[in-house]
Formats: sequence, C-alpha cells, structure tokens
Amino acid sequence: MAKEAGQQTSGEYIIHHLQHLTFGRHPDGTWGFAHGAEEAAAMGFMAIHVDTMFWSLFLGLIFAFIFRSVARRAEAGVPDGMQNFIEWIVEFVDNSVKETFHGTSKLVAPLALTLFVWIFFQNLMDLVPVDWIPMTAYVMGIEYMKVVPTADVNATMGMALGVFGLILFYSIKIKGVGGFVGELTGMPFSARSPLLKVVFAPINLILEGVALLAKPISLGLRLFGNLYAGELIFILIALLGLWQLPLHFGWAVFHLLVITLQAYIFMMLTVVYLSMAHEHH
Repeated sequence: MAKEAGQQTSGEYIIHHLQHLTFGRHPDGTWGFAHGAEEAAAMGFMAIHVDTMFWSLFLGLIFAFIFRSVARRAEAGVPDGMQNFIEWIVEFVDNSVKETFHGTSKLVAPLALTLFVWIFFQNLMDLVPVDWIPMTAYVMGIEYMKVVPTADVNATMGMALGVFGLILFYSIKIKGVGGFVGELTGMPFSARSPLLKVVFAPINLILEGVALLAKPISLGLRLFGNLYAGELIFILIALLGLWQLPLHFGWAVFHLLVITLQAYIFMMLTVVYLSMAHEHH
C-alpha cells in the first residue's frame, strides 16, 4: 500500500505485496486466514491461496461471458468491432492448432483457445497498478491480496499438471499401455537383441521419464517465473514515488508483449505435447 505514508519500510512493502491471502489450518487446530508469511508456511501444503482461486475463477467467468455474449449475437452480415476481434482470436488459435497438431481431436482446439485467453487475462492483471486492488482490499479488512494468479506457482503448476494428465491419457489411449511403455523403454537406445533390449530398458526409462516429467515442470515454472519477475519489477517501481509514472508506463508497454507471449507459449507447448501424444512410433 503506497508505503502507508512511510509506516512501512521498503522490505515490508515488498513482502506484503508478495504475500497471498492464505486460508488453512493453524498449528493449534483452528482454521482461518494467515496473518503473515510464517503463519502461512505453518499451515502446510493443504493451505489455499484464496486470492489466486478467486481471481482465476473470476477471470475465467469473464472470458466465458465475453465469448458467449459475442457468439449469441453473432451475425452473418457485417460484424461489429468486438465480434471481429473475437473471430480474429479464434481464427488465430485455430490456424496455430492446425499447423501444429497432427492428430484428430475435438478437444485440442477449444483447449488451446481456453488456455490462451484465460492465461492472457490472468497475466493482464499484472498491468493493474500494484496498490489499487490491495489497498481497496485492505480498507475492506482484507490484509493481503495478490491479483496475478499466474504469479503463483500453485496456479501455473496446476494448469501444467492438468495438461500433463491429458498427455498421459492420450498417450495411453492412442498407443495403448504396451505402446506407451515401449516408447518409454525403447528409446533413445534401441537394439535387435532381446538381451540388449532388457539392458537398455531401464536406461531408456530413466532418460525418457526425465524428459516426460520435465514437460509439466518447464511448462508451469516458465509461466510463473516470467510473471513473478514482472510483478516484482512493478512493485519495485512503485517504491520510487513520483518517479514511478514514466517507468511504470514504459515497463507496462514492454510487459504487454511479455504477457501475450507467455500465454501463446503455454498454449503452443500444450498443443505440441498433445500432438506428440497422438503420434504412433
């Protein structure tokens, strides 16, 4: 909060803005909100970041409302500006999927569109001045409020694990259990000899297992790292007082490219991974 007239040090200001509104079980057995990072850490793995959940769902509903509203009033004649823009996004995603995905699925294109727009909306919250919503929440009695869901590793890894689940599902569905296991144990070292196949199988499993597990980890951490860094820079700029306006504007213009690119990268990697899951070897 704008340093609250100097009552907060710079370190306290940064820590406050990076703290989530966390709900969970206290060590004494009671349930409630954490009043600081130490209490949040003591709640353990099952604690919930309420602000991340709220803004993710809220922005998802906005995305669904906008696209549904445009679809319901779409006309075959001359479309309005909003319909043109939505159609351009849909066509852009559809062309990207057609160029990258080599299987047959009714899920991939809608999933790609959902991921791209939903993640973009979440990323876009990074452009809201860092004090506006947290200060409003503080006045309402809410101590912490982080408004960028993709700056929370729990959100980005949650989406990445969802994609990972689809990768496993389609890999087994298309190739069968035997084909999927054979893919993990038969590459990159292969041999005609049954004995060598047995020798190479654990080595291949380790190498391919690492490559498989790296997909959701890199997918989630890449998005989190870029948005967390962008949010931190905005917080540091806010500490500069009157000098923050030109710097905030300059970084916001550059960051607009970053948030769009990160949404696109997450979408395209998802399409690529699902395309690989549909391929027969």
